[in-house]
Amino acid sequence: MTFVAIVPAGGAGTRLWPLSRRSHPKFLIDMTGVGRTLIQATSDRLEGLADDLIVVTGKDHAKAVAEQLDLSEDALVIEPSPRGTMPAIGLVAAIVEKRYGPDAVVGSFAADHLISDTGAFQQAVRTAIDSAKTGKVVTIGITPTSPDTGFGYIHVGEETTVKGAYAVAEFMEKPDLPRAVEYVESGTFLWNAGMFVSRVGVLLDSLAQFKPELAAGLRAIAAEWDGPGRAEALTGWDDLEDSVIDRAIAEPLAEIGGVTTVPVSMGWSDIGGYASLSEHLDNSAEQVSSGGSAQPVVLSGSDGAVVYSHDRPIVIHGIPEAVVVDTGDVLLVTTKEQSAGLGGVVASLGDDLNRLR
Repeated sequence: MTFVAIVPAGGAGTRLWPLSRRSHPKFLIDMTGVGRTLIQATSDRLEGLADDLIVVTGKDHAKAVAEQLDLSEDALVIEPSPRGTMPAIGLVAAIVEKRYGPDAVVGSFAADHLISDTGAFQQAVRTAIDSAKTGKVVTIGITPTSPDTGFGYIHVGEETTVKGAYAVAEFMEKPDLPRAVEYVESGTFLWNAGMFVSRVGVLLDSLAQFKPELAAGLRAIAAEWDGPGRAEALTGWDDLEDSVIDRAIAEPLAEIGGVTTVPVSMGWSDIGGYASLSEHLDNSAEQVSSGGSAQPVVLSGSDGAVVYSHDRPIVIHGIPEAVVVDTGDVLLVTTKEQSAGLGGVVASLGDDLNRLR
């Protein structure tokens, strides 16, 4: 059996601006000062587990991705334009089907997530592969550590014949706080981290069941991918439906019993903003530089501060939970609580400040 890891590396959210920008998204950054960027760490976790690794990314980031992973740009799947996670993952799945056959197993793992327990991650993937062999689409669910309203949830059913894999009763949208508390206290819900494992034929046939035109379009492009007709086939890319894998496949398939989940605790974070990033930093011991050399940082009466220094010392006095980010061309000063509203600020930057987005 062949196992191929798909790594979608797209998007440039604004919740970690100005560290993460359209031109330099968070997966290309060493967010926690460990010496590896998020996409490099993703590749490291999959080493020895996957027979092949295929990154799907946009043309603006292809060169940087290739350099960081020591790959040729020809080895990447480069989207002509963003169409959502389903076309991105589906195209790679269709390419894998063409290269390895419908029984090959694929797993999709985001390029910009943080996982501290690699061993637990790899064991969860192995269990997911075993469940995928039985013809299921499998999602790796995160055991919740708090009633977080920022994630979708997975309602867990009975254990299947594969030890450690459970039926998925349904996928739940992001809840309000009382509902999130109810979910976590019940012990039967997991966070949905968007990691999916499946036999490639099952994945694409499920897509054909729910979105036949999209499945046909992706398979048509994949049929020409490794030959001289790739460029011509890609002219149909922008006609494909923009969709996400959860709604396109996972949710409707779960309603008919086609999805299982593997629960795991592995120190997972999607690093969705400065508040979550701070849980993985120790600014009292070492400052994390976003570029250039990290300079001294003095915190006085400012417990819980998140600081990225660039080329000058930073002193913060009397501002607990402060967020100060100096990237050389931008200086951001806010708090963890207020940083949740950064998206609106970035969107309001005029044409003269477009380069900063």
